[in-house]
Amino acid sequence: MGLQLLGNVSLAGERHQRAVWHHFFPAGFLEIARVRTLETSDPLCMVIYTCFDQSHEFVTEICGDQGLPILAEIVRTASTVGFEEDWLKLLLSRLCLEESHFPMLFSKLCPVGSSGNYENIEFKVDVFASEQAFLMDIVSEILNEQSNEMTVSSDVALCVLGILKKSAGVLDSVSTCKSGFSAGSNAINVLKYSLTILKEICARDGQKSSNEHGSVNVVDLLVSSGLLELLLCLLRDLEPPAIIRKAIKQGENQDGAASYSPKHSPYRGFRRDLVAVIGNCTYRRKHVQNEIRERNGILLLLQQCVTDEENRFLREWGIWCVRNLLEGNLENQRVVAELELQGSVDVPEIAGLGLRVEVDQKTGRAKLVNVS
Repeated sequence: MGLQLLGNVSLAGERHQRAVWHHFFPAGFLEIARVRTLETSDPLCMVIYTCFDQSHEFVTEICGDQGLPILAEIVRTASTVGFEEDWLKLLLSRLCLEESHFPMLFSKLCPVGSSGNYENIEFKVDVFASEQAFLMDIVSEILNEQSNEMTVSSDVALCVLGILKKSAGVLDSVSTCKSGFSAGSNAINVLKYSLTILKEICARDGQKSSNEHGSVNVVDLLVSSGLLELLLCLLRDLEPPAIIRKAIKQGENQDGAASYSPKHSPYRGFRRDLVAVIGNCTYRRKHVQNEIRERNGILLLLQQCVTDEENRFLREWGIWCVRNLLEGNLENQRVVAELELQGSVDVPEIAGLGLRVEVDQKTGRAKLVNVS
């Protein structure tokens, strides 16, 4: 009740906000932030946000050496007890995205003993904390809810890319499937939310870039920093969608080809998320279209235009990706036009209808033939 009253006082104007701030920052706010209860966490976020919302001076202080521990404790409390009001999102939206302090807060939440550098270090099971996954979850929700109203700085985007590169190390452990990883592990959650954030970033910048020529393009910066190369590599290393796996298995049985050991998806929807980010990156960017072709990614992306039980809406995202890949690019269109059907596959669903797929020797196209 005292915090709620303090929040009402801070709403009375700048003079009251300064009085509250100077009395409680930093020691008072930090002490309250360490109380792990929902009843104190929500109103504390209200008080702090109301005080710094119109003050660049207070924003600088809350994001400085004395203020970051307060924000870190607020996130730790919210990740434990949750939140009911929007004050936490307003606070994180302003500081992490608008003011671009996400990298510093994310590093502040790193596990004890971790360097906070999320590139060029060996992957470890405990490299991420649950509070970091929680923060990324909230940031992804903010970006999704605010649609195209908010732009993301290059610093934040590159930080998320670095986190993605680091968290991708979990795939090696998932592929062996002996390391104890589960769908709720911190590393897998961070991997998931980093892809979700990048999908939102690329969707925003893709829509803006067609109208704002000459401005700093965040997607181009991400691509030049290795985003596309990483996504194609992760997608190529995955086991194919179920329907493609059936075709490969039948081909191996017929040809006696040696099988390979692909990596398994760390969570349901991982493949879809990869394709979604690639699709958004490719939107009206010819140099990205060309890079995908040069990296032999066209056929790989065509294989994603299928339904898959483990990846809802994979087909829709695959079609969106291929559409962007081919739009206005004659060279990519030529590559697809020159693809030839090499053979047919017996699909149980089609066989159940009394049909089979055959290749027309004249046209090279597939056709359905009645078995009876």
